[in-house]
Amino acid sequence: MSVSTEVALFSGYATALLVLAGILDKLAQHSNSRADRYRTAGFRYHPQHDAWACPQDQMLWPISFDERQQLMYYRAKPSVCNSCPVKASCTTSSHGREVTRPTQPWPHSEAARFHRGLVLVLVGLAALLLLVMAVRHHQPGNLAVLAVPLLGSAVLARKFTEHFRRTPTGFPEATAAAGLRITRTSRTTWGTDPKDIPQDKI
Repeated sequence: MSVSTEVALFSGYATALLVLAGILDKLAQHSNSRADRYRTAGFRYHPQHDAWACPQDQMLWPISFDERQQLMYYRAKPSVCNSCPVKASCTTSSHGREVTRPTQPWPHSEAARFHRGLVLVLVGLAALLLLVMAVRHHQPGNLAVLAVPLLGSAVLARKFTEHFRRTPTGFPEATAAAGLRITRTSRTTWGTDPKDIPQDKI
């Protein structure tokens, strides 16, 4: 069974696109993980309390949840941070140090989903090239060559669209007692004390 030169070349192009898509996704995940570790360097998360402890053993409590970014925001009390002897090396904010925690696996934010979208474009382009070749060269030998990268593109497409099928669970509930606010567009700017939260913002 002879294989068309065009089929061999386009199979190679498609395979290269699939490899590139996988590499880009891994790089984006690695970059995101490094950024998360940098933002919380020296802080310890206590899941039993859903709170962070800073290097000075002061607690940061949840203050808001961003549904769009799938991030929980935590903040220390301003009075504690402003009197901390190492504040200058920790934060310049007068409202208390703030950290975030993703509540869903990668890709949990809009930026992450943008990168995942670029990866899916590459996978889709590879699949399109392979399908066009399959239509133009439908001899058994050519189809056998195209089948492997086409199967790879289907596997990657399923893997990279998993987050669209995932239903987020465990969302926190916004209550005045907890001082927690849920927002779809941006994080809250209110403090952790309920008395600091305007009633029309709860």
